[in-house]
Amino acid sequence: MIKKSSNPYYHIFYWIFVLLILTLVFGLSWGNNVAAFFFISMLLPIVLGTSYFFNYFLVPRYYMQKKYVRFGLYSFYTAVVSMYLETIVLMFSFIYLGNFNFGNLGPNASNTFLLAALLYLMVFIGSFLLMSRQIREKQQVIQEFLFEKEKLKQAYLEIISNRKTIKIKFSDIKYIESLADYVHIHTSTEKIKTKEKISSLEDILPDSFLRIHRSFIINKDWLKSFSYDHILVDDIQLNIGRTYRKQVKESLVVQ
Repeated sequence: MIKKSSNPYYHIFYWIFVLLILTLVFGLSWGNNVAAFFFISMLLPIVLGTSYFFNYFLVPRYYMQKKYVRFGLYSFYTAVVSMYLETIVLMFSFIYLGNFNFGNLGPNASNTFLLAALLYLMVFIGSFLLMSRQIREKQQVIQEFLFEKEKLKQAYLEIISNRKTIKIKFSDIKYIESLADYVHIHTSTEKIKTKEKISSLEDILPDSFLRIHRSFIINKDWLKSFSYDHILVDDIQLNIGRTYRKQVKESLVVQ
């Protein structure tokens, strides 16, 4: 069964890291970490906006579609707008942090070229990290699909029952039930008892099978109907576990 994974904290950790590094760099240069922190905090929304607009709009819509002229033109417009916004931040810094004196902000605050370089350095570093992460995720998906393909080629489940090796066609399995010390595999013709763990069976079953409860795995090909907390497999009604409801709903609605 293919399982999706995601890390919602990836971007948060990255931008916190950026904030801390830039605060440290400017703070050491200025000799005032507090002023540097507020200055970078005001610049950070521009860096965030530019980075996400570049990586999630310009790159997929124009660069990945091989529309290089538009990509270059809109990237230039993005650079102009972001530098304009940087100038506005610089003006507010001049008023609120520097008391109308750039000397109070440190030697790097009025250097717009340095600020622009830092801005796009963060954008391109973020783009590189994002692309690297996407490549790793795609490679993982490819490996999962290849593994799934191999399982489908096998077309049967091999288990040990009563000290004998038994092969059961995937298409014959209605559902699998986990009891205290053993598992029942309910097929179209019989019920087979094995001491295999249901979690081990889940790992080797193809994507047509779905875990709906800590005690049940169903074959979606035998599914007749489902509700919020029940599933009807052939003529058997099975409970959906509370922790599995979201997964079951997503799988069956897509289906």
